[in-house]
Amino acid sequence: MIMDTPPPTELVTIEIQGSGCHIILDREDKFNALNVQMITELCTLFEWTAERSVGIQGELADSQGVSFLRTLVLSGAGRHFCAGADINMMRDAGANSPEENRVDSERLDRLFNGLWSHPCFTIGAIQGVALGGGAGLVACLDHVIATSNVKIALSEGKLGILPAVIGPYVYRRLGSACFRRLAMQASRIDATEALRTGFIEAVVDTPDDLSPEVDVLIEEVLGTGPQAVTLAKELTLEFDRWTGSDEELREFTLDFTSRMRGSKEGQEGLSSFLDKRPANWKNE
Repeated sequence: MIMDTPPPTELVTIEIQGSGCHIILDREDKFNALNVQMITELCTLFEWTAERSVGIQGELADSQGVSFLRTLVLSGAGRHFCAGADINMMRDAGANSPEENRVDSERLDRLFNGLWSHPCFTIGAIQGVALGGGAGLVACLDHVIATSNVKIALSEGKLGILPAVIGPYVYRRLGSACFRRLAMQASRIDATEALRTGFIEAVVDTPDDLSPEVDVLIEEVLGTGPQAVTLAKELTLEFDRWTGSDEELREFTLDFTSRMRGSKEGQEGLSSFLDKRPANWKNE
């Protein structure tokens, strides 16, 4: 596979530089509220970038020397990251049949799972509000940097529904008790509370401070083996789903470690350490 041109979009922008991509929600006049078109475009871009990642391709670059992807930054244009579902989408949901609402839910599930399981290291650079589905996107990211004015809410309860589709991702990020409380309260939490609960990892003063903070994080991530980044997600998911015995879990971790040590990336990492040189993935 070669790094070809991204698919065309209207409500989402994608920028690629080296091994990094930046996806921007671009409905600024609607506070980047999620409608069917934006959700579909995001799903398409998440799948397109995942397929062109180092984690999936197993190589740092294509046959023409163009880098495959290692990091993905998600942000929103304008004052707010994402105000949740578009008002027209919510209005339609009230009139839809259960079957039609199931199709809408499947589309949302594809969106959130596509981000949660993305093989790149995913970073959120968020400001303003992240409500409902916007909070779901935040929960799916590996590392979130927010401005001090951020407000996050599992706001579905205010409409008499619950954040079920985003629930598994928020639950994994926050834990049982915190997810339950925020789902019941459905109120907005500020940056201090979001940091305390683990919804976000870092706070900066203004939107202008987001980019430098993201750049520092990306530089750090690029020092990690790209296959190790992807496999860390696989390993975590195995732990989340484990139903076997403790003895079987120990056996699994031994096999997993052996597989990584014998991999091309594992061999390169060990060789570079012994040779006192940078690993080949640090050459960018």
